[in-house]
Amino acid sequence: MSLQTVSANELTLGMYIVSLEDGKRKLSVAKPGLVKSLATIEKLRNKGILRVTIDLARCELPETPTVCKTVTLDKEMHRAKRVFKESKEIIGKVLQQVYQGQPLEIEPINEIADELVESLLSNSDAIHSLSALRTKDAYLLEHSLNVGVMLVSFGRSLGFDRNMLKKLMIGGIIHDIGKTQVDIDVLNKPARLSEEEFKHMQQHQVLSRPLLDAMPNLSPISRDISSMHHEKLDGTGYPDGLSGEQISLVGRIGSIVDIYDALTAVRVYKDGMCPSKAFKIMNTLIGFHLDGDLLKKFMHNIGLYPVGSLVQLNDGSAGLVWESNFENFKRPIVKTFYSTKYRGYRDVKFIDLAATKLTITKGLSLDEFPIDIADYRA
Repeated sequence: MSLQTVSANELTLGMYIVSLEDGKRKLSVAKPGLVKSLATIEKLRNKGILRVTIDLARCELPETPTVCKTVTLDKEMHRAKRVFKESKEIIGKVLQQVYQGQPLEIEPINEIADELVESLLSNSDAIHSLSALRTKDAYLLEHSLNVGVMLVSFGRSLGFDRNMLKKLMIGGIIHDIGKTQVDIDVLNKPARLSEEEFKHMQQHQVLSRPLLDAMPNLSPISRDISSMHHEKLDGTGYPDGLSGEQISLVGRIGSIVDIYDALTAVRVYKDGMCPSKAFKIMNTLIGFHLDGDLLKKFMHNIGLYPVGSLVQLNDGSAGLVWESNFENFKRPIVKTFYSTKYRGYRDVKFIDLAATKLTITKGLSLDEFPIDIADYRA
């Protein structure tokens, strides 16, 4: 499926336009083609164009690297730690207010979204290394923040501008806000949900609507991420059973990021998967659930060994991917501290794989070895 309909606000350079919609009817395009200038985008918006059908197979979206580095990791890490800490505090406070029946305030989220995007655009390794640290008892908060972080990184690789990236961040932070209205025992159940409990959990999408409606300044892009991330291409998703082109571009992106983070996250009832295992599962969802073209781009953007992930080297040592390599994503800097051969800890070493013959042999899940990585994140 290569044709896809997006809102005019999502239109960006390199998209291949097939047709337009102005809210009343679908308009044919005399000369379908690539969007080559910002002036063209502005002209379409000024003419009242609301939606655009694009041909993904003919798009020429920029192949932006996963990582953006305008400052060094050491320099950015200082700011990233502050921003990340403040983000968790603000999101936690907002969630608590909603739990207590108070209105969802968008302004604090707006402010922290700006700072998160700024940090990601300065050196994305810093925030990604912090977001990889997960706890079992703070899933909703951490999942919401991490989905926002990954949406921004993915959106940047697709060529979205800064304004769009901020909307993606906000959408990620609020995408599961309806879960604040779900029975807490069901939400935190440390086992498989019963059929009745699962149906109750699915209601979080419906329960989120009044909360989203109470935010008049919420962009349609942020709202789509929240309302569409459980829809499936074949129409069997929820809450509205949308299918195919009824699901917007950001809705499809949101579904991919939400599933990936859920699979790789630590929960009260499971350890997180390594990225390669998560991608293997996600590949089985192509066609009927996930958009294959977008999933392929997401996998390229994330990489098999993202910053913060646990990996094993060919000498038997294991550690965390510490800093990405702009030239070769397979040869990052790894902070090693464990021996898989002797199943014990070793002295910490920072190994630049670009400068050695050592290579990554595989990504590791936390259930494979008794490794406590929390103290090695700093």
